[in-house]
Amino acid sequence: MSSSPIRVVLADDHALVRAGIRSLLGAMHDVQVVGEAASGEEALQLAERERPDVILMDIAMKGITGLEAAARVRERQPEVRVVILSMHSGEEYVLQALRAGAVGYLLKDAATGELELALRSVMRGESWLSPAVSRQVVAGYAQHLGGEVGPDVLTARQREVLKLVAAGKSTKEIAFLLNLSVKTVETHRAQIMERLGIRDVAGLVRYALRTGLVPPEG
Repeated sequence: MSSSPIRVVLADDHALVRAGIRSLLGAMHDVQVVGEAASGEEALQLAERERPDVILMDIAMKGITGLEAAARVRERQPEVRVVILSMHSGEEYVLQALRAGAVGYLLKDAATGELELALRSVMRGESWLSPAVSRQVVAGYAQHLGGEVGPDVLTARQREVLKLVAAGKSTKEIAFLLNLSVKTVETHRAQIMERLGIRDVAGLVRYALRTGLVPPEG
């Protein structure tokens, strides 16, 4: 049984950058570029018309930025996964992207193989941060918040999983409710624990209560 191709929109205001990424995507199995945008506005129009699986979105574009566009995509087409492409590895950029609803953050100087890894990961419902930024971002965010990492470092899907874990659902129940595989749910839970610096399910429940992800009983 053949799977449907991953439908991708490229959003970058540099034509040469788009051409390079399109060439890389064209060499991948089951990946199809369905549109190109040179601005945030064009990216939103393509998201509406094409309903792609993934938008590879630059941050700095004319008109609305990639971050603003990502936030609007999250509101209007939450099923579309936005992966930010950026030259910037700074913590503030990455956190802004996560807050905007991006499920991935890929550095433009990353190895070419990382692009495919990022695509495959977000299509499995996972998130992707370039290894060069992931650890420093989570550690830095924890310092800013006095040791407590806020839930906005998690993707929307990870917050859904965390809410269900905190509600006492088993891995199999969560997989059924979210239409995911058990392995994907386990991967999400491991990533949540790593990002939040929490080592057990009881800690996740306490965290979800403290941050208001789930209401306290009674």
